[in-house]
Amino acid sequence: MASAPSTLTFDSLRRSISSGNVAPVYALYGQEGYYIDVLVKDFETLIPDEDKQFAQFVFYAPETEPARIVDQCRQVPMLTERQLVIVKECQSARADQLDKLKSYVASPTESTVLVLCWRGSDIKGAELKAAIRKSPGAVAFESKKVYENNIPALVASYLKTKGLGADAKAMEMLRDFIGTDLSRLYNELDKLATILPPRATVTPEVVERHVGVSREYNSYEIVDAIAARDAAKVFRIAEYFRANPKVAPPVMVAASIFAFFADLMVVWYAPDRSDKGIQEALGLKSSFQVKRFRQGLSNYPPFAVVEIIDAVRRFDVRSKGVGSRQDAADLFRDLLYLILTTDGSNARKSAGK
Repeated sequence: MASAPSTLTFDSLRRSISSGNVAPVYALYGQEGYYIDVLVKDFETLIPDEDKQFAQFVFYAPETEPARIVDQCRQVPMLTERQLVIVKECQSARADQLDKLKSYVASPTESTVLVLCWRGSDIKGAELKAAIRKSPGAVAFESKKVYENNIPALVASYLKTKGLGADAKAMEMLRDFIGTDLSRLYNELDKLATILPPRATVTPEVVERHVGVSREYNSYEIVDAIAARDAAKVFRIAEYFRANPKVAPPVMVAASIFAFFADLMVVWYAPDRSDKGIQEALGLKSSFQVKRFRQGLSNYPPFAVVEIIDAVRRFDVRSKGVGSRQDAADLFRDLLYLILTTDGSNARKSAGK
């Protein structure tokens, strides 16, 4: 029987399945359906293709009596070491029906791997959930929702497994264009991995050529232009976004702007504002990334940064229809104007200085 790793992650669970070191029961649940789908496919590799017809069984929870699932799980495989039983759509089944699986989960059959899937929800069925938590033969994996600000790190990590690198701008371009659609994102990364030679770096030029994202009009470029206080370039990119709303939605771009100014505030109060000090304070992997913060220090004093951070927060709320009926693109243009013109006097007054 496999024991659950001390820190269960998507990658560690995949490694465990690949090695054949599996537990009798798995509960896959959570908001991010992509990871659950991938893990189910991984579990299906446990049974050779020639044995699937009599050693792999797929049930849909809303349509299947729990007794039928338990009966199958209790069957002893005749020609293979183990059998695989997958139960999908548990989120759509009644909780009281799912709770009928609790006795099996508490004492599962060693030769069966039972995979229960709650795609897009928490584990349903309080008694079953308690049994999964208590059973030494059960492993629970939560597939957590992925947010836009997590995408660059995911891209870098995935490309590393493919023997590739990526610069910061390329990662932000991919995030802007694809968002949190992980299936599409990983498909694009797999495509790049087949095109590029080993140890190559995914650059903005590569993304533009093979993914179809403009290297001139993206959130990375507009943040760079804001850091330089280049109004002409900022509004040129903003107009491109307005004309092509799917390229970079205002809320997503605003998140990048917020992250820049939040980091800039850290830099303002860092004990060492040399290039090396900035890199260490922000944990930047490349000294190239320091340039925009050096420009930010020159163009945005601390009180201006405070005022801008507050303005971005207000934009985020208003763009979602709270307290405003303005179009998000218009609100975004107003935000950019404030950023480029503020001297921080309002924030200074509020602080009484």
